[in-house]
Amino acid sequence: MCRAPRVVLGRCRCPAPGLLHATSKEATLFFLSETAPTSAYSSPARSLGDTGITPLSPSHIVNDTDSNVSEQQSFLVVVAVDFGTTSSGYAYSFTKEPECIHVMRRWEGGDPGVSNQKTPTTILLTPERKFHSFGYAARDFYHDLDPNEAKQWLYLEKFKMKLHTTGDLTMDTDLTAANGKKVKALEIFAYALQYFKEQALKELSDQAGSEFENSDVRWVITVPAIWKQPAKQFMRQAAYQAGLASPENSEQLIIALEPEAASIYCRKLRLHQMIELSGKAAVNGYSGSDTVGAGFTQAKEHIRRNRQSRTFLVENVIGEIWSELEEGDKYVVVDSGGGTVDLTVHQIRLPEGHLKELYKATGGPYGSLGVDYEFEKLLYKIFGEDFIEQFKIKRPAAWVDLMIAFESRKRAAAPDRTNPLNITLPFSFIDYYKKFRGHSVEHALRKSNVDFVKWSSQGMLRMSPDAMNALFKPTIDSIIEHLRDLFQKPEVSTVKFLFLVGGFAEAPLLQQAVQAAFGDQCRIIIPQDVGLTILKGAVLFGLDPAVIKVRRSPLTYGVGVLNRYVEGKHPPEKLLVKDGTRWCTDVFDKFISADQSVALGELVKRSYTPAKPSQLVIVINIYSSEHDNVSFITDPGVKKCGTLRLDLTGTSGTAVPARREIQTLMQFGDTEIKATAIDIATSKSVKVGIDFLNY
Repeated sequence: MCRAPRVVLGRCRCPAPGLLHATSKEATLFFLSETAPTSAYSSPARSLGDTGITPLSPSHIVNDTDSNVSEQQSFLVVVAVDFGTTSSGYAYSFTKEPECIHVMRRWEGGDPGVSNQKTPTTILLTPERKFHSFGYAARDFYHDLDPNEAKQWLYLEKFKMKLHTTGDLTMDTDLTAANGKKVKALEIFAYALQYFKEQALKELSDQAGSEFENSDVRWVITVPAIWKQPAKQFMRQAAYQAGLASPENSEQLIIALEPEAASIYCRKLRLHQMIELSGKAAVNGYSGSDTVGAGFTQAKEHIRRNRQSRTFLVENVIGEIWSELEEGDKYVVVDSGGGTVDLTVHQIRLPEGHLKELYKATGGPYGSLGVDYEFEKLLYKIFGEDFIEQFKIKRPAAWVDLMIAFESRKRAAAPDRTNPLNITLPFSFIDYYKKFRGHSVEHALRKSNVDFVKWSSQGMLRMSPDAMNALFKPTIDSIIEHLRDLFQKPEVSTVKFLFLVGGFAEAPLLQQAVQAAFGDQCRIIIPQDVGLTILKGAVLFGLDPAVIKVRRSPLTYGVGVLNRYVEGKHPPEKLLVKDGTRWCTDVFDKFISADQSVALGELVKRSYTPAKPSQLVIVINIYSSEHDNVSFITDPGVKKCGTLRLDLTGTSGTAVPARREIQTLMQFGDTEIKATAIDIATSKSVKVGIDFLNY
């Protein structure tokens, strides 16, 4: 009799013993040795001649009745880090005062017209590649360096997007600094998280009046929901390297999905904490007849007046908007940040207000960075791509200055703006261009035929409002198109609310576009202080991780098995004859399908028996795919993502039944997935996290 060990995060326990022994159709798992080839198109079972195991029971899903039991490890405080593409920050709440969320101290530095409740996601390393500074401090120090000296320092910004855009992300993936030098991505992310750890612990210690230990903290790090699994795992590895948690104490760190965090916070909104764009009802005294810009400007003024208060009270009730929702009502959260736009669809479950994910997270690289890229393309058109690329390398600090100047003007763009926007060109840009081309910046503008950008004698590019709005158009069009596609899905019909959150949601041009496209279908709500919505929601998630009850699996998971070979059904090249028995190799035995609904703590359980009872090392390989209809582990897109190696040596004295039972469990429904294999006769077990970076 076996008591299965606790699985992931300690919130879910395996059900009481009492295993099914009904024999299903015969299949056999094949095993890979440690040195097995990992090519997706080889046939490991055939090449190695491994023995297999036969199932003792069909697969079944167990809803763990104890899944609401929280990890008993006590944390004094939850600290959430919103690691953004363009800006980052942290917030915290003491577990004894969960209704109070404290946003980090004000950052030193800042830009005119830009809120500094978060700090830029910029990092500076010394020429010796040691951490120097982060945020405004990094940017300002780099800016003040002599141009020749600056070339030796490694300055990185907006590097988070690399995790989304890299198809074959590994622990050795590189980032490129402003000076063109390469540095390991894991090192940079770990430095950044270590910085936040030190800042938060120092603030907590100052507040408590005594040294605050890291072991007292539960950490939450936010990531986009549309990130693929390797990127999410990469962030966890960086956090381990930074010392936030460890693989042995993994439950100290929670990876939170950004739109889920926003959704959790939006549940708590009171009427005075939001702006409604759709005009179906007046909120904050603004009705649909008020312009989008005017309502939001007043709200931002209200926020500025309250900027000194860094503590937000979250009442332990459902907010007024939520009180209008009924069982089964649906809403969309559009998280528009610097790098990506994430769309999630949730359904309310009463009476507790728990959330169910209705449709797997979608989105794409449609963040506010897209506007920066359009500006860069405009500069290419005027000054030439060869010059701009050379200028970035030769005068990296001046390039940063130029993009800072553009950022503040970008934030001034609005649908009803009539006066031009002036972007200051750094002196070194003007000077370097003259040396590079032999003529002036003004001459380049005249020659370029770009009518909507003029030269000002004060050393500025003067852009018409239409020109600035045109830079937003491709990105906003992509967001609207993606939302339209989403609204066509049957699961998304009859949506009641659309919550627009994230830093890019502050852009009046985006607000107007969303309102124009969807205002007649649902109510469009923007929380006040919209750039902090995810941060505050992530704190709430850390206090109660069980609030999201049902998620959609982003991938199909299974194991490689040998099935009895059936003539005419199985491909001839998959035939393997072993000890007189004909097997079909490389069969993908599915545990769960992509986009399948999985509850928090759901376990898929299967039992197997080795074909040879004397076998002492059992290796089960786990595979994943973005596709649902997978037949073989050699199909395109199938990737190995985990290995369960159960070593039974030293158990020869144990009474082993003729058919030794190996139970395999996979737990889904959390932001991470864990697998366990147990030898029932000896209670020996092995547990593994699904690993997308090391295979």
